[in-house]
Amino acid sequence: MRVLPSERLIPGGGEGEPLPGSHADLPPVIRRTEFVAFAIAGLLLIAVVAVLYVARAFFLPVVMAFVVGTMLSPAATFLENRKVPRGLGAVLIVIAVTAVVTFVVALIASPVMEWSSRLPELGAQLKDKLHVFDRPLMLWRELQAMVGGSEGLPSFQLPKFEWVQPTLEFLSPTFTEFLLFFVTLILFIASWRDLRRALIMTFSDRDARLRTLRILNEIEVHLGSYLLTVTVINIGVGIAAGLVCALTGMPNPAGLGALAATLNFIPIIGPIAMFAILVVVGLVAFPTIGGGLAAAIAFGGITFLEGHFVTPTIIGRRLALNALAVLLALAFWTWLWGPMGAFLSSPLLIVGLILKEHLLPEDAPQLPQE
Repeated sequence: MRVLPSERLIPGGGEGEPLPGSHADLPPVIRRTEFVAFAIAGLLLIAVVAVLYVARAFFLPVVMAFVVGTMLSPAATFLENRKVPRGLGAVLIVIAVTAVVTFVVALIASPVMEWSSRLPELGAQLKDKLHVFDRPLMLWRELQAMVGGSEGLPSFQLPKFEWVQPTLEFLSPTFTEFLLFFVTLILFIASWRDLRRALIMTFSDRDARLRTLRILNEIEVHLGSYLLTVTVINIGVGIAAGLVCALTGMPNPAGLGALAATLNFIPIIGPIAMFAILVVVGLVAFPTIGGGLAAAIAFGGITFLEGHFVTPTIIGRRLALNALAVLLALAFWTWLWGPMGAFLSSPLLIVGLILKEHLLPEDAPQLPQE
């Protein structure tokens, strides 16, 4: 009987063992147990996302309170070191933050209420200004007719304003969510030391306790630094936008500057929305298109400098946030929780990067050498 080379026995080996060079001794790329583990992890992830989406009325204010409370915890520690009880310090911090937010909202609300009451009039003015695009649209329709396309683009019409009320309802959380957020925020800041100690003492192993302590300390430091740095940068953007609006003659430059600073907390979407707002306000307020676009173009230059030079130079040195990761996190959390999710996307991404750095093993497998 002829014996194939792959069926020869190794001297001293067990019966039926293949040669080392044969394909039979190569392990599979993905084992069955690994596939089952991946499938279970995927199903668990889908279940968690579904629960967060369905129960957003509960999880959004709670997660928002945890993230904001972690950002403000260094301020409570500062007051505690100055002999201020932590519970009283938590109340004072929340009152101060609420006062600042109320002041900014008041600056923004006044022009918004005035302009919302004049929406039909402003819409007619904007439509008259955009008649300059009638000729390009006509040429486009003629080009489509020449190449045998459809009948062409319909005449330009402004969208109706039925979307205003649903949008405001979507952006405005309910009173219950506000109450849950503020109560959770105060209690979280006041009891953060006890919560951290309890979480650390949950583990019996000393190394696990030290790792948990490092993770919590790093999350607190980075989120606090992120809030302070981004707030200072956005205040600078708001002041610059207000100055640009004042120099170009835009109406209510203080309100537009406050709106620019507020929207800049939402990466990518916020500056784009502010640019569109300045375009619309400028086209309505000025008789010429060039004058109406001056403030928007200047704001675009400001956000370009801030996004490509200022923010990466300051924040990038502390935590290197990949642009693709920021975009995907922004898209996911905005889809899941709306505008508040967009605000939370960067802090949650920072928390995820810190957990990845501490929990994944440093001796990860490397690519084979060629």
